[in-house]
Amino acid sequence: MGKCTIDAEYKGEERYSKLNIAYETEADKKLIDEALAEVTPKFDVQPHLYLTDASNGRKLLVVEYHDDYDRDAGKAFEEILKILNIKCS
Repeated sequence: MGKCTIDAEYKGEERYSKLNIAYETEADKKLIDEALAEVTPKFDVQPHLYLTDASNGRKLLVVEYHDDYDRDAGKAFEEILKILNIKCS
């Protein structure tokens, strides 16, 4: 298996949370998709997802939670980051 090239950035406000997940390869995208498929069904609130191009040929998957009254996004993001082995720094 090749080098993992996934990193993430979190932003949030009251009842709104966003996790930007940047990646390079289709293998990375598959890992991200699998993590989302495992984690998101566990929660009532579901994310809005969209994909965009980032710099240097990378892709960016944006995971947004709106009207997150129970603050499930934080728990979901923690699980996703753990599955992807992304550590906070």
